[in-house]
Amino acid sequence: MIQSAVENVQVKGVSMTDFTTNIDMNVRMMNEKLRVDRNFDILQRDVLIGGKRTHFYFIDGFVQEETIEKLVQFFYSLKESDIKDIDTFLEVGMPYTEIEKNGHYDEVEKAFLSGQTVMIIDGFDECILIDCRTYPMRSVTEPYKDKVLRGSRDGFVETLVCNAALLRRRIRDSRFSMEMYTVGERSRTDVAVCYIDDKVDKKLLERIENLISSIEVEALTMNIESLAECMFKGKWINPFPKYKYSERPDTAAAALFDGNIVIMVDTSPAVMIIPTNVFDIIEEADDFNFSPMIGTYIRLSRFFFTLLTVFLTPVWLLLESNPQWVPEWLKFITISENITVPVILQLFILELAVDGLKLAAVNTPGMLSTPLSILAGIVVGEYAVESGWFNSESLLYMAVVTVGTYSQASFEMGYALKFIRIVNLILVQFFGRIGLLAGAIFAIVLVCFNRTISGKSYIYPVIPFNSQMFKRKILRVRLPHKIKNN
Repeated sequence: MIQSAVENVQVKGVSMTDFTTNIDMNVRMMNEKLRVDRNFDILQRDVLIGGKRTHFYFIDGFVQEETIEKLVQFFYSLKESDIKDIDTFLEVGMPYTEIEKNGHYDEVEKAFLSGQTVMIIDGFDECILIDCRTYPMRSVTEPYKDKVLRGSRDGFVETLVCNAALLRRRIRDSRFSMEMYTVGERSRTDVAVCYIDDKVDKKLLERIENLISSIEVEALTMNIESLAECMFKGKWINPFPKYKYSERPDTAAAALFDGNIVIMVDTSPAVMIIPTNVFDIIEEADDFNFSPMIGTYIRLSRFFFTLLTVFLTPVWLLLESNPQWVPEWLKFITISENITVPVILQLFILELAVDGLKLAAVNTPGMLSTPLSILAGIVVGEYAVESGWFNSESLLYMAVVTVGTYSQASFEMGYALKFIRIVNLILVQFFGRIGLLAGAIFAIVLVCFNRTISGKSYIYPVIPFNSQMFKRKILRVRLPHKIKNN
């Protein structure tokens, strides 16, 4: 029967990708394509409105049931003259505002699978899309990772519309734009590109839009990370991150005011900020939540810990291997006990142990986190030293390095510093002070020759040098402002 209907439509010269005025054919096409009989959450409701047969399609869990009930109750009061054609119906018989008419099946299917309600009326060759969807989401709370001592306590969630509202609340400017794209042949994931029109780099914006539009992928399996890998296909050997991720709306809004582009992906509680250099990644919201003096101290402390995480253990290993270089007043930094396991091996084991504890902490239920901490402190601390596996100095310096790593809000930057530190340890072990110098040069080269996604320097404003911007990136200066003269 479906085949005969298709043949009739083809004879009339109408494509099967379009709706027709025959409601039976439209309903059969929807039922067949959506596989209604094989999906328990796809619901269909048949009603009679103004003497015309009407079919509703909606996804259970994606629709505001109270809104649909009120709409259907209103539709029952319509007369036949109110729905003589689709334009009259939308003008007289549709009280809801977020609606759209569409006669192309592919577009209707895409809208339906994203949660919109489809309304098919007999005699209309276009259906009506009612956007009364709602998505399951958690409450807007402070992000687990990007916490602050003072400031806003709200954070992005997994729903794109809610995230857009959090940004719009902070940027009440008509020049602020959020353009929507769809990525993934099967997932059809919503991606929003946000920018302020008079501040953004138009060439970079055009490049980003072209990159997103040209992505051919089946699905964004890991949402924002999958999108990042599709956008940047360069060499992976440089560990320093190309993007800055944030779960804080205030951080994203500040980046937009600086002329950056913010990319939001549906189902991801983090947004991507581009372009990003090394100073942007190290920068945190707490720098601006305090006075300039305190903010400068916090920022400089973070810079210090960044360098400390890279060079503390390699320098200590070099001095431990060459105790004659250590002055008398610094003799306490060397190992005074017997060394049963080579120091370099101790450091490597501890590097791996720290990562193991991170993974264990992530996967440990909240009620067991305290026993895990006690176990880790006793086993990795006291018993590890008494057994002879580790010396107390190795544990101390690795603990300092770990604390310095946690001072970074960016996981990617923390692991980039970790990889540089491991390379330095290997070079120092085999080549001594020449290896330390080579490791430092290697780290500088990786940073200096890295490029942002816009192709600009990764260490701007150092290269090219911009004194005003350099001052702003190193120190916490007052934000530019003007006072109106009344």
